[in-house]
Amino acid sequence: MIEVRNRNGFDDYLNSILDKTESDDLEFKSAAGGFPGSFWDTYSAFANSEGGTIVLGVIEKKNRFYLDSLTTEQVAKYTKDFWNNVNNRSTISCNLLKTEDVVVENYKGHLLMLFFIPRASREQRPVYRTTQPYNGTFKRNHEGDYKCTEKEVQRMFADANVSNPADSRILENYSMEDIDEESVAQYRQLFKLAKPNHPWLVLSDFDFLRKLGAYRADRREQKEGFTMAGMLMFGKSDSITDNECCPDFFPDYQEKLSEDPQVRWTNRICPDGTWEANLFQFYLRALPRLQAILPKPFKLEDNIRREDTPTHVAVREALVNALIHADYSENSTTIISLYPNKMVFANPGTLLVSKSQYYEGAASVCRNKSLQKMFMMIGSAEKAGSGVDKILSGWNSVNWRSPILKTSCQPDKVELTMLMESLIDSKIQKELVSHYGDGIFSIGHDRLMVLNAICADGYATNESLRFVLGMHKGQISELLKDMCEHHILEAKGYGRGTKYYMASSTPNIASSASNIASSASNIASSASNIASSNTDSQLKQRMSYDELKKVILEICSDWRALDELSALVNRNKRYLGIYIIPKMLHDNSLEMLFPGVPNHPNQKYKKR
Repeated sequence: MIEVRNRNGFDDYLNSILDKTESDDLEFKSAAGGFPGSFWDTYSAFANSEGGTIVLGVIEKKNRFYLDSLTTEQVAKYTKDFWNNVNNRSTISCNLLKTEDVVVENYKGHLLMLFFIPRASREQRPVYRTTQPYNGTFKRNHEGDYKCTEKEVQRMFADANVSNPADSRILENYSMEDIDEESVAQYRQLFKLAKPNHPWLVLSDFDFLRKLGAYRADRREQKEGFTMAGMLMFGKSDSITDNECCPDFFPDYQEKLSEDPQVRWTNRICPDGTWEANLFQFYLRALPRLQAILPKPFKLEDNIRREDTPTHVAVREALVNALIHADYSENSTTIISLYPNKMVFANPGTLLVSKSQYYEGAASVCRNKSLQKMFMMIGSAEKAGSGVDKILSGWNSVNWRSPILKTSCQPDKVELTMLMESLIDSKIQKELVSHYGDGIFSIGHDRLMVLNAICADGYATNESLRFVLGMHKGQISELLKDMCEHHILEAKGYGRGTKYYMASSTPNIASSASNIASSASNIASSASNIASSNTDSQLKQRMSYDELKKVILEICSDWRALDELSALVNRNKRYLGIYIIPKMLHDNSLEMLFPGVPNHPNQKYKKR
């Protein structure tokens, strides 16, 4: 859906969607007989799932789609009906759309209406029909719209209550007798290693747990006690599975390393009565098993051997993510599976951000903030983000295929698959080594992906690499320029027709790898040269990021388009769009007018 609004050729887009069947994010509806009543079911379903596009004016017959031929009068009436109803709480609980999100297009002489429904935020959910959330809330699955159960709706309301995270719930009649002393002692040892001078080190166990959020007082309710987070992290097995806490708690680690299909698993860690099955003990047992299968190259830092490689960090973050983002009110459980060629982290619950926000490393939206804090304090979780950046970069560092995120419902589940398979097949690897030498694999992930594309297709262009790298054309241009300057590539052609090939003669890559790798920072810093191409008597020609950020924030007290910003700060538009605006969005100093559609043609920015 996000890509749709960015396409220049709308006919091409319509051709593409009319050639496919409906999907999780696309729904066709006939409107020849009036505005379809099922529209609002799908609106709710898309809003509560991953967003999607509703197309009015298309009818399905025998798995084929045909045009309805809407009249101008019908379109005018439907437009009026839509805006009247979307702003009526008795029809739908929440209006997520702006004028730009409703598009009328003439396609081969036929009028169509397209509604771009974004994913609703955590706070906006559930989005429901009429005034009855428990009877009018829908979600999307592979078969279309389905009505949510009362429990699903309750979980949405719970997730929307940001001020009271699920794991902060105070448990009745729990005491230190329910806490596993060994778990607390082991945790405190790791805490001391991570923070050797921390003032909490001198506290008693009880006071230490209180500081962590394992015990809290609620002044408004006038009650205090151990929290669900405290029990999940440090509790005894029987105490955790009590009806008051999490009766379905069953963390499960399964090794499936045998080639024999009759062998269900070669090793398993689960609550079997031989250990106090809390999250901390599960983490201590599962993490070494997961990391043991990883390659272990080491490096020296300050003459100290370091074996905590980026891939080891990635696995740790993935494990912790699964534990702290799980919905422990669900009947299902967290399952970690290890195969010869992949790891799978599956936890119950919905994703609290969109998939695009997830991959962008959006600011942390955590279901269990106290659990997050507990892992963070021993250096095993990210506070500012979800740790996704470390997961992705860790896998990129060894040129493995990017992790795959999948969500499902009935029951709600989030599944991250981390394939331990090279992006570059053996034939291409041999070709690269033959051409550049053994050191070629030290030049960085993005550069290797460029070479991989060239080996596969004979050459590469800026346009073709956008699909490979997922980068802006300006960033790709800088990357290609850098690779040409280092004689890794050579360019033929001019402008948009430029093609890039492996250089006919190359230097010793191994000896210059550090220079090549470090050039990434030079690419980033070259942005200042782009910006300095303009001068302004009112602005310094050269400004630090912080200086420029301050100026932009002053200007963006109201919504500003990129073109407008470029003129006001006298900086190159491309420079702002590639290097400055994304950084300000990442640190939450700016917000987008269309957050679900980053490249929206009418995108604007405003100070948060």
